[in-house]
Amino acid sequence: MILPIVAYGSPILRKVAQNVEPEYPNLQQLIADMWETMYHSNGVGLAAPQINKSLRIFTVDSVQILNNLDDEDIDKYPGDLGVKAVFINPHVVEFAGADWPYNEGCLSIPKIREDVYRPATITLAYVNEQFEPCQQTFTGITSRVIQHEYDHLEGKLFIDHLAPLKRRLLKGKLLDISNLKVKMDYRLIKT
Repeated sequence: MILPIVAYGSPILRKVAQNVEPEYPNLQQLIADMWETMYHSNGVGLAAPQINKSLRIFTVDSVQILNNLDDEDIDKYPGDLGVKAVFINPHVVEFAGADWPYNEGCLSIPKIREDVYRPATITLAYVNEQFEPCQQTFTGITSRVIQHEYDHLEGKLFIDHLAPLKRRLLKGKLLDISNLKVKMDYRLIKT
């Protein structure tokens, strides 16, 4: 089922999400709905708070980004093969490498894209859909998408990484999003 996306200004986007228990009701359906919602919205990642669930779970498909890059751009991300995965109860083990800029956007903050600096790699401990423990290091675009989605679980948004002046300049656009005065191909709600 395609779910509505929670818009900027909704309090749930600023809460630290709660761990998901193995017996969470209809977890597999929630995961399926997250994938369907993410793809319907043309996203490459989706965190549960964005669908009005304060849970530590997100989906990522960075393979589709890497598949759409030309040879020159793909060379910028050596070792990044992309990932299509569900991350449950993730926690950062380590950030490493120099911060680098990338133009980010967010389904909850549509029509705004800005350069955000983030570390080159992230090592994440999490459980997969079968609640098997995993620990993995990600680089390149994949690291970027994972860091963005992880921020959602911590109540942070990509605009929090911008300079205060830049955020002030975006104030009017953010207010329009908060008041649902943007037209999108997917449904936005305010909670």
